Amino acid sequence: MFADVILGTLSTLRIGKALPSGVQVLNPYREKIVMEICESFYRKFYNDENARRVMIGINPGRFGGGVTGIPFTDPLKLSQQCGIPNNLGSRTELSADFIYHVISSFGGPSNFYSRYYVTAVSPLGFTMEGKNLNYYDLRELQEAITPFAVRSMNSILTANIDRSRAYCIGEGENFKFLSALNKQHQWFWEIIPLAHPRFVMQYRRKQLQRYIDEYVTKLSLP
Repeated sequence: MFADVILGTLSTLRIGKALPSGVQVLNPYREKIVMEICESFYRKFYNDENARRVMIGINPGRFGGGVTGIPFTDPLKLSQQCGIPNNLGSRTELSADFIYHVISSFGGPSNFYSRYYVTAVSPLGFTMEGKNLNYYDLRELQEAITPFAVRSMNSILTANIDRSRAYCIGEGENFKFLSALNKQHQWFWEIIPLAHPRFVMQYRRKQLQRYIDEYVTKLSLP
């Protein structure tokens, strides 16, 4: 089952290298309650052998996937949109707000997740001085997590992933780094960049519907 591959991958995520001074790893999967939530989520939406295209973000943040273990899904979306109750609080995340607008455009989580799997270049997140840190913000961090990123992607691809096309969430550094890895490892025939949800919600909110439509159009390519 697709769910078995994903749950097996999440339960064994380890970077395995020393990180730059001051960088902390955000690994929610060490928490029993998070793994129970992941079990519920992936058994509900991925307990099949359907082929899916993959959407690849940067790394989890403190208020979304870094809390729930589900990429771009904060505790409120998890309960209200996905029907999975939890006691992780009710704080929302801007990126999750955008992604669930997109998910609604596909008819809701059941239909969306039957077609797409969402992950990240680094499935584990990072913080520094109490703030979110992207893996590419520090060259030393990017270099340190590269073998981990490769292992994680190789593990995910043992599920039934449609490799004809993948989607990179983030048109700048994330797309650049993922494209370089893909050129080396030949994971996907094509990678299509998408605007990052936080960029849209912070700087282009007045154009929200345009970006939602752009996501839907690109994700719906044959």
